[in-house]
Amino acid sequence: MGYQNDFGPSRTVGIFKRNGGGVLQPPTFYDAGTYARSIALGDFTGDGLLDVGTASYADIGATGGYMNMAEVLVNLVTGAALPDRGTVTVFGRLTSAIVDSAEWLAFVDQFGIVSDRAVMLEGMTALQNLALPFTLEIEPPPEEARMQAERLAREVGLSDGALSTPMANLDGASRVCVRLARAVALNPALLLLEHPTAAVDAGRVAWLGSRIRAVADGRGAAILAVTADPLFAESLSGRTVQLDPATGRLSARGRGRWFGRRLG
Repeated sequence: MGYQNDFGPSRTVGIFKRNGGGVLQPPTFYDAGTYARSIALGDFTGDGLLDVGTASYADIGATGGYMNMAEVLVNLVTGAALPDRGTVTVFGRLTSAIVDSAEWLAFVDQFGIVSDRAVMLEGMTALQNLALPFTLEIEPPPEEARMQAERLAREVGLSDGALSTPMANLDGASRVCVRLARAVALNPALLLLEHPTAAVDAGRVAWLGSRIRAVADGRGAAILAVTADPLFAESLSGRTVQLDPATGRLSARGRGRWFGRRLG
């Protein structure tokens, strides 16, 4: 069974069942409740069958923290949520003017999101995960999808060895590379990054920032990154400002938490 989270206004979870022979059926979508943020698998009902549970964003929002703040920002930029006051304009368009899910899906195609909230198939290899934007047949992927996945891997700096490794066994930097590759697969205009180096070894942070910058430059995409890592912010080589979580004000770079923005 595969699964995917939908972080948009519809807030659904799509379940992919296998037909056999490595082919997945089209997803069946289920309501995930209000502000669904994440999913978990387990036998919650005690019937011996695997269940899928969703965690409500509203339930965890009271804990606060910079990770949640990054999520709120991404939701506001993509139109998945509307501000309590004021308006958000992206690509010259008010997010409040989006009237239905079809219009929102067309709008959100302009974004590539690098976030731990985007579900990966942990038991599948990096190659299989990279093939998913192009096909649901991933055991193994068809030749064309495999070649597209390999091109993405080379672009983001993922090694050949990492490609054949299950996602669950990859190091932090390689996991970010897979997420980056998935994010740029459909040529977005804007990359949104939520604390991408939170689980990356310090020795690879600068390399990862430079790689992300190079990928975005090569595709003519802009970057909007939220990070608490000053080294990563510097490695993006763009304008870096500090976000005051109490007021929402932006100021010139300083000590403390970081909010980085790079316009391509």
